[in-house]
Amino acid sequence: MTVWPLKFRSLADGSLLFADDAGGFFRASEDFLDRYAKGTLSQADCRFLGSGGHSFQQVGDLDYTAFAYRWSARQSKAADINYLMLVPTLRCNLACSYCQVSRADERAVGYDWTPETLDAVLTYLSGLTSDRIKIEFQGGEPLLRVDLLEEVRRFCRERFAHAEFVVCTNLQRLGPAEWTFLDAADTFVSTSLDGDPATHRRQRTETAGITETFFANLREAVGRLGSGRVSALPTIDVQNPPTMEAVIEAFTAYGIRSIYLRPINYQGFARSRHAARHIAEKWNDYYGAFIDLLIDRNAEEDEPLEEFYFVHCLRRIFKGGLDGHVNIRNPDFLARDYLLIDFDGRFYPTDEARMMTRVGQIDLSIGSVFSGLDREKISALNENATNSFDPDCIHCPYQAYCGVDLIDEISREGRIDLPKPLTDFCRRHTFIFDKIFALIYSRDPKVRRSLALWLGIPDFPDLLAPVHA
Repeated sequence: MTVWPLKFRSLADGSLLFADDAGGFFRASEDFLDRYAKGTLSQADCRFLGSGGHSFQQVGDLDYTAFAYRWSARQSKAADINYLMLVPTLRCNLACSYCQVSRADERAVGYDWTPETLDAVLTYLSGLTSDRIKIEFQGGEPLLRVDLLEEVRRFCRERFAHAEFVVCTNLQRLGPAEWTFLDAADTFVSTSLDGDPATHRRQRTETAGITETFFANLREAVGRLGSGRVSALPTIDVQNPPTMEAVIEAFTAYGIRSIYLRPINYQGFARSRHAARHIAEKWNDYYGAFIDLLIDRNAEEDEPLEEFYFVHCLRRIFKGGLDGHVNIRNPDFLARDYLLIDFDGRFYPTDEARMMTRVGQIDLSIGSVFSGLDREKISALNENATNSFDPDCIHCPYQAYCGVDLIDEISREGRIDLPKPLTDFCRRHTFIFDKIFALIYSRDPKVRRSLALWLGIPDFPDLLAPVHA
C-alpha cells in the first residue's frame, strides 16, 4: 500500500489535522504522526487510510484513479473570456475616504470612454469565442454614463446566447433613465453598505442629506428588484469598525441574509488615508467574532445568516471546482477567463491591478482594446499564479482549498517572493481555515446547525468530520 503524502497542522484541542493534495482530511493523534513518519503504520492505520481515499495499492487501480479525479477537480480549469469588468467612466459623485480606485471628480474631463474607445470595446466583445458573458460595470460611478451602459448591454444581448450584467453603483443619483436600466431582469445591482447610517456617513457620504438619499434609494432598489438582485458589501475599517450587531441589523433590514465582509483595501486613495497595509491580526479578531455571532443568531432564527466568503471557503473544503471567486482559485492564471477594460481602453488582469497602476506604484496594464493583449507580460505574471509549487504552500494542509493573490502581495510588499506566512493573504486565509476546521470538529449543536445551513444539508453528520483514533 502506498499512502499519498499527508500534510498536518495542530488543532486547538491538541490533536492534529491531516490533509492530502486532493483535499481529503481527517483528525488524528501525535501517535499516528509518529507511525506515519517512521513508516510503521498499523493494520488499523492502513484500513483507515484506505477507506478515506488516502492510499492506493498500485498505479492505475480504482483508488489511484479516484484520487487523481479529486485532485484534478481542485485545479481551476482554463476557459475562454466570459467575464469582463468595464469602466466606462472613472468619474464619481462621491469622495469616499477609503476609495481604492482613485476616482476622478464628477466634473473632470477626459475620464470617460470616447466614441472610439466604445467602438473598440464592442469590437473586442464581438471577437470573443464564448457564447456566455457576464459584464460588471465598475467606476467611478458607472451610472453617470448610463448611455454607455445601454450601448454595451444592447450589443451583448444580440451577440451572446446568455448575457448578465452587474452595475456597481453608489445608488446616489437615480432618475428615470437609471431606474429603467436597472429594472431589466438580466441586470443586477452591487452597492456598498458600510453598516449603520453613522458609519456609512463617516466613510462614504459625509452629509446627512446624501446619506438619506442612499438609504432611500437602497430601499427603492430592494423593493423594485427584490433582494435577490441587490447585493451590498460592507467595507470595514478595522481601526474603527462598526459593531457587528450594527452591520447585521443594517443588512437584515433590507432582507439581505448573505454579508460579504471586506477590510479596507491597500489600494488607491486608501493607501495614504488609512492604516490598511498590514491588518491581518486585527481583521482576524473582528472576523472570527463575527462568525461566532452569526452562529449564535442562526441557533435562534428561522432564516439563516451567512458571511459569504467564509461559507465559500467552507464549501471548497468539501467540494472541488468551486472557482467562481478568483482570489482563491488555484491556479489563478490571469487574463484567461476574466479581464478589466479601463476608461482609457487599457486592459488589466484584475480591478486591483488597475488601482495600483492608477497611483503609480507599478504598471500592471496588459495591453489595450486598440493594440491587443500583451501576451509576454501576461506570461510573466502567470509564472507564479499557483500555489502548487510554493515552498511554503506545499507543506500546508490547506493548500488544496486555498489559492494565491499576486496582485495583493505586490501592493502590500512590492514583491511576490516573500515567505507566504508573512503575507496578509496567507495570515488571513490560514485563520479562516483554522476557524472552519475548529467548527467542523466542534460538538456544539449551534455550530453544527450553522454548518448544515451553510452547506445546504439537513444536518451535519459525523462522517463529514473523520477521526482516526
